[in-house]
Amino acid sequence: MELLATPLKLQILRGLEGGPKSLADLRREIGSPPQSTMRIYVSSLLEAKALERGPRAGFRGSVEYALTGPGNDLLAVAAVLQRWLDGSPQGRIELGTPEARSAVRVLVEAWSANIIRALAAQPLSLTELARLIPRLSYPALERRLASMRLLGLVVAHKEEGRATPYTPTAWLRRAVVVLTSAGEWERECIPDATPPIGRLDVEAAFLLAVSLMQLPPTLNGRVRLAVEIHRGASPVFAGVLVCVEDGEVTSCSAGVDGEAAGWVSGTPRSWLRRLNRRDGDHLEMGGESEVAKAVLDALSRTASGTRRVPPTS
Repeated sequence: MELLATPLKLQILRGLEGGPKSLADLRREIGSPPQSTMRIYVSSLLEAKALERGPRAGFRGSVEYALTGPGNDLLAVAAVLQRWLDGSPQGRIELGTPEARSAVRVLVEAWSANIIRALAAQPLSLTELARLIPRLSYPALERRLASMRLLGLVVAHKEEGRATPYTPTAWLRRAVVVLTSAGEWERECIPDATPPIGRLDVEAAFLLAVSLMQLPPTLNGRVRLAVEIHRGASPVFAGVLVCVEDGEVTSCSAGVDGEAAGWVSGTPRSWLRRLNRRDGDHLEMGGESEVAKAVLDALSRTASGTRRVPPTS
């Protein structure tokens, strides 16, 4: 997402959609940015495996640049990011602009600091957040929360007798579509250059998405959604327990302990492939499989941005 939020990097990717180009031709096409800046950004995209460099046909000693498979996939992530930016409460934000870069920065910083994970679980005040995230100073946390509120990612609800709690907006919850799309790209294309998916990442994604699910009104049951995260010799499971009554999610709690009628489990990569509706996932399902499958299908539609209403029977 940070690659795509940098205007010049996005211009470079888009400039190569029509086919390979020399560095000089590419630079002219995207408005002749400073040559030194151009080389730095092209190098970073080469490192990210989004571009490749090769000999230019018919020009001895010359090279040209082209999009790779991961580069084309990154542009697909850009399309997902643009659709999310289109829904901004402040009005449509165009990818490639300073406003888009700022929006992505705020979202990424809030995710990395686990602010989103904390607020996705329950409304929290600034003081309560500070207790949960001690590694951030109170002023730093206050600045991040203010930026999220200004952007429309959270809203404040004044309640008598307690500090002001903050809750995620629907727009922030829909960011799970972008986050899973970008997460899959990282796991598939540059796994060694990006941090592994952790327990808090898993819980945050599920907690954001579950409340957006559309389920059959006759569905009842409790489902465990588990992700197998390897830390050392033994796997550790992270996830949530989802309770559904008459097609409505009545609770979603972090953790995988507790009774469940059905369950779905798999590796982070398998989950990301399923949530992005890609082939090749290897999720396991057990217990009351009809309930588990209905929740999984609804979650996949939500995380992929497909808002089809499921059948009632």
